Amino acid sequence: MTCVKAGLPEKLQAVSDEDDSKISGFLSPVDVQMLLWMCWVMWWDSKKLKASGNLGDSGLPDVTHLVLSAIDSCTEADSKLDLWENNILDLDMQLPAAKIVLWALKTVPSLADCFGQFIHARICYIATHEEKLEQADLFLHDISAREMSIGNLLTCGRAWAISLTLRSTMSEEMSKACFPSTVEEVDDYLLYRSSLHGKGLNRFWSNVEGYNGPLLILLSAHEVNNDSRRWTIGALIQQGLENQDTFYGSSGNLYSISPVFQVLTPSGREKNFVYSHLHATVKYEAHPKPVGLAFGGSSGNERIFIDEDFARVTVRHHACDKTYQHAPLFPDQGFLPVEASIVDVEVWGLGGKRARDVQSSYKKREELFTNQRRKVDLKTFGNWEDSPEKMMMDMVSDPNRVRREDR
Repeated sequence: MTCVKAGLPEKLQAVSDEDDSKISGFLSPVDVQMLLWMCWVMWWDSKKLKASGNLGDSGLPDVTHLVLSAIDSCTEADSKLDLWENNILDLDMQLPAAKIVLWALKTVPSLADCFGQFIHARICYIATHEEKLEQADLFLHDISAREMSIGNLLTCGRAWAISLTLRSTMSEEMSKACFPSTVEEVDDYLLYRSSLHGKGLNRFWSNVEGYNGPLLILLSAHEVNNDSRRWTIGALIQQGLENQDTFYGSSGNLYSISPVFQVLTPSGREKNFVYSHLHATVKYEAHPKPVGLAFGGSSGNERIFIDEDFARVTVRHHACDKTYQHAPLFPDQGFLPVEASIVDVEVWGLGGKRARDVQSSYKKREELFTNQRRKVDLKTFGNWEDSPEKMMMDMVSDPNRVRREDR
């Protein structure tokens, strides 16, 4: 009604009856982008008020991956839409509002909570700052137009999108990663980055070992002969990593993050959430298990498998996986396994300060044990004549020799 009075085209219509409420009409890709930015501003404002102004400015996030996800859910399967090259500002499409609602409920179920959090935070702020309400600047926050990156792979827009898929304490920890005010705060969450700590499973393990909390693992890669089309995928697991030769885990999600955002929740049929296996150092194995990091699928037929050098990643079709939901992890994935070159890997800890403190204690304890094993007690080599080793060697060399007691 407001749009009609203003002389603007009426794109949306809400029809309400006693049993159900329906929304008809359409949105353009730019409308979806503006809607997401509005939700971001309300969500950011509520976090800013709760943090009493100590929150870093992350800037207006890049939500292209979310807009393309909405477009992909509204288009037909046989459409020739190129999700790699398209600019959402150049797309002249009409996206049905009903399908947009279904997409939001499935992909970002917490998006509608942004408005409720905004209202609740404002009411609480008014109740605690009644004497300062005359100052207009108390209700104003500056948001820069440029997104501030918190990592090579985890941008604020991507972290926000992942947080919208969660309804637990991990959502709060993920939202904290969107607003790093100092470098130290980023280090509290970032456990490993291959461009910083070096590639390889051993370097990876030395940084994540002992962290007993939820982990977000992100990976950027491209096909071997086509480095222009880079894609980013991720895995969120509920527990720390263990060195095992079998799959383990209690729950987790897979994410297609860029160029199109998609969340793959557990299917409930199997529990092959994560596989992390290093080289065996104690026992000999006639048939050694694969060394690397994997998610979903089965041994030898993993849905995502990262080799021990962190140089190659193999992504298989969802038909081999009964742990996570079925969906492609990047556009035009196809049925055949795809081997790609890894560009970067990041691991973010979402267990809070306590999990990081426990890991620090674990590393200090392991370092102490290592130093103790390196030390040699010279007193044990002081008197060779009285040592058990010399007695054993004498017995082996001449077991029948008669030894007289020294008098």
